[in-house]
Amino acid sequence: MITQTTEYALRAVVFLAISDGRAHTTAQIADGTKVPTAYLSKVLQSLSRAGLVSSQRGLGGGFTLSVDPSDLSILEIIETVDPIPRIHSCPLGLAEHGGALCSLHKQLDEALALVEIALGKSSIKDLIDAPSRVGLCTMKKKRRTTKGKKQKKLVI
Repeated sequence: MITQTTEYALRAVVFLAISDGRAHTTAQIADGTKVPTAYLSKVLQSLSRAGLVSSQRGLGGGFTLSVDPSDLSILEIIETVDPIPRIHSCPLGLAEHGGALCSLHKQLDEALALVEIALGKSSIKDLIDAPSRVGLCTMKKKRRTTKGKKQKKLVI
């Protein structure tokens, strides 16, 4: 339900929200969020088009958050980059359902509606201020060997 694009957008917005209005380049945000730079660039463009982040070129330029973190919901970010798919008609295209959903798809859509409500009530500031035993997620790359081969494992 939450795509990689959404995850990356949320990480970028949280990073900018804790930056106290300082501008950061795409490379700095990528480094701080462990998001691939090229992918992050596309995500930041979407956020910029929606007016959630601002960008400025030149020396001292970069990206800043355009919206107060307390006024920006998690759902707004999700809706900007990759909306939660709601079920409005029969996914199987069954004519006998007409405009109504069967009990399975109605239940699933109601669950998606509850997710939207919960994420709409949670602001970026809530994420930053939430008491936690650990800080916000960062990713570290660890290498494991299996039968003499090196493998990358992402640890969250």
